[in-house]
Amino acid sequence: MTDRAAAARKQPAELVFAEEHAVEFPPISADSLLGGDVHNIALFLDCDGTLLDIAATPGEVRVPTGLVELLKRISDGLGGALALLTGRQLAEIDMLLTPIEFVGAGVHGAELRVLPGGAITRITNTLPAILIDEVMHHVQKLPGIIAEPKGPGIAVHYRLAPHLAPSLEAELRALVARHADDLVLCPGRQLFEIIPAGHSKGTALDTLLKLPDFAHRKPIMIGDDVGDIPALAAAFRLGGAGLRVAGEQFREGAEFGSPAEVIGWLQRLELLLRK
Repeated sequence: MTDRAAAARKQPAELVFAEEHAVEFPPISADSLLGGDVHNIALFLDCDGTLLDIAATPGEVRVPTGLVELLKRISDGLGGALALLTGRQLAEIDMLLTPIEFVGAGVHGAELRVLPGGAITRITNTLPAILIDEVMHHVQKLPGIIAEPKGPGIAVHYRLAPHLAPSLEAELRALVARHADDLVLCPGRQLFEIIPAGHSKGTALDTLLKLPDFAHRKPIMIGDDVGDIPALAAAFRLGGAGLRVAGEQFREGAEFGSPAEVIGWLQRLELLLRK
């Protein structure tokens, strides 16, 4: 057994995930980042809870009017240096943000798209079928729990039945412990996600920042949840900034109070990029 696997068996897998990417974020004003050369930014954005308001179920999420066009104008103003880092599959984000297909990473770094409108590359294996079957079997016994298979990962939502979260977490921990070398359990906004070990939004940011359109720019990551912490930390480590959206994860000290505030900041950025 590897040291990592042994550690994962000694404590909850999601704590291993979070501790590996722990970082102290210095206080920062989001608007202060608009006072310099905004044309030298590489912008990385989470979607749910950051650009999009959280809904009761993933399928009920609504895209604000004008958001797609705003993101496209910012991407053009940054010379293509805008990427979406999401826990969803990129194909699902494409449907939400049609007709634009942005550079980005899906399933917490398990998928990548390196060119706008380009092919989606899966860089990890699909979850073991037996694990998916076990999760689905357990979920069927818990009314209000929704399982969302994502190829390399699976999200299990308990927003409609929050009282079931403790028993659900215990069951998922036990399942992940059987695959401790390969998988981790990451908590989110009233959900748990089983995702590949060794990949995260942080590794995706590292990879995308090496692309020609992103290289030698100041990375700014905006996110609202545990799964965003690796990318927030990576942006800070690489000389940029990690900006947090208030919610279940970031209750104090967040730079934005809501997705609406994020969109307001993006609108101000877009105006500056025109100059």
